[in-house]
Amino acid sequence: MTRRSWDVAFTAHPEEVARLRRAVEIHLKAWGLDDQVDAVQLCVSELVSNIVTHVGVGTPASLALSTGGQRLRVEVHDPDSRALPTLVDAEADAEGGRGMALVAALADRWGVQVYDDHKVTWCEFAVGASTATAAPDGEPSVERADALLDVYATLKPPACSYDRESGRVRRRVEEESVIEMITDFLRWLRAHGCDADEVLDRAQSRCEAALSESGG
Repeated sequence: MTRRSWDVAFTAHPEEVARLRRAVEIHLKAWGLDDQVDAVQLCVSELVSNIVTHVGVGTPASLALSTGGQRLRVEVHDPDSRALPTLVDAEADAEGGRGMALVAALADRWGVQVYDDHKVTWCEFAVGASTATAAPDGEPSVERADALLDVYATLKPPACSYDRESGRVRRRVEEESVIEMITDFLRWLRAHGCDADEVLDRAQSRCEAALSESGG
């Protein structure tokens, strides 16, 4: 494989996560690594969010991607050599502590290199195994859901009990995100005095009617 590399400086802010995810997608697709996009985007989200949460908003940092041989390497650099990422065996319903567990589940390996004036948190992926899934069917509702899930994943990463078998990572991530999102909407409905069961019944009926009309 031809050696390729790309890096970008950024300032740690929550809104930077979505921008970096888009940049990762553009570069990986340009390198022909479409099947790695979803897992790498999630890991980048976690590594950058760790800086925002544990080092501080406004921290100058950088992201680097590189390929060579059979590996794709992701590095996030920040100036704090004391706040080290920790792998926590968090429960599935925990609000925090799942970040590096998610990285460990999705990547083939990860680690931290500590220097006097900065640290580098990195993870690597084997290049070549396909994890692609079928493309959306083009329906507006499916495309809207895809866009919403992409945004939601940057706000609340899913639990990390994933099977690393090729072809299954993305689907497990999407399913877990859907469950988390529905749960949050149910809580929102109850918080605003709505009947969540009635809303679910109406949504199911509307979905079945739409499927019947489309023949699907």
